[in-house]
Amino acid sequence: MRSVSRSDARNVILIGVNDQHSRTRAEDALVVTTFSRRMTLELTDGERVPARIKGKRLKPVCGDTVRAESLPNEDEWLITGISDRGNALTRPNIRGEAEVLAANIDQLVVVVSALPRADWFIADRYIAAAEHMGARPVVVFNKADLDQPGDALDVYRRLDYPVVTTSAEDRQGVESLAELLAGKTSIFVGQSGVGKSSLINLLVESADQRTAEVSDKLEEGRHTTVNSALLRLGDGGAVIDSPGVRDYAPAFTRDDNIAAGFIEIAAAAQHCRFSNCKHLQEPGCAVKAAVEDGGIDARRYESYRRLLFLTERLAEGRY
Repeated sequence: MRSVSRSDARNVILIGVNDQHSRTRAEDALVVTTFSRRMTLELTDGERVPARIKGKRLKPVCGDTVRAESLPNEDEWLITGISDRGNALTRPNIRGEAEVLAANIDQLVVVVSALPRADWFIADRYIAAAEHMGARPVVVFNKADLDQPGDALDVYRRLDYPVVTTSAEDRQGVESLAELLAGKTSIFVGQSGVGKSSLINLLVESADQRTAEVSDKLEEGRHTTVNSALLRLGDGGAVIDSPGVRDYAPAFTRDDNIAAGFIEIAAAAQHCRFSNCKHLQEPGCAVKAAVEDGGIDARRYESYRRLLFLTERLAEGRY
């Protein structure tokens, strides 16, 4: 047997000392924050660790379950794969391709407000996205201390969507909203400045999401959330705070049934004369008849038309 020299023995000792830093492990983890190619992961034991993505093809988003490996002598983990998604919230990018914003979502909480003024067409597009991805839409009118929505929310109540009126200033409606979020993974979406982060700060005490005042001059919200973040609720649910938008459309294609995103239109469409009716100028259109009779809200129908035309423009490469 070869004898071990003093030099060899010293090397063995050094390897033993550093072994705990050089060992690696792999496990499934949840993406809880995104910063371009950098992520924060939540491991199975609840620990949160920084991570980076292996290669350029992988594009994890908040809510994804990923395969990750610890790296020897590093704090960062390496994301090596993405599990199949149950659903995904999308939008078209500048090339008209589908971009995934978040994944594995139970509810889309569509937040509108008194200031900036509510854009109901954007709200309808988020609701259409929710319907297509199999998530429940929840409509929240925030900043009710500044103004009331009038009858604008009645159309959503008639469709049996959960509707909550809130104020982050006086906590109006916050408890009702918390009940809707319990045990679910929900993403807050809407225009910049409507108060998504302020509401989340009340719902999650440790959130401390950055907020900012709305520009008095432009009455447009400043973008205060620059990355998506998943935060745990005390009841086991979770909320994702997403960056605010000035416009939004889901990444639909011509093959998608746009009407399926508008449940009242989809219901009436079953009685159209033609199965491929687009509900524009076709004869025997039950949807058009319902709009004229007041059975379908005229603004919701206009939302459908706008989204249909936008989808066709994107399909033609007109961005």
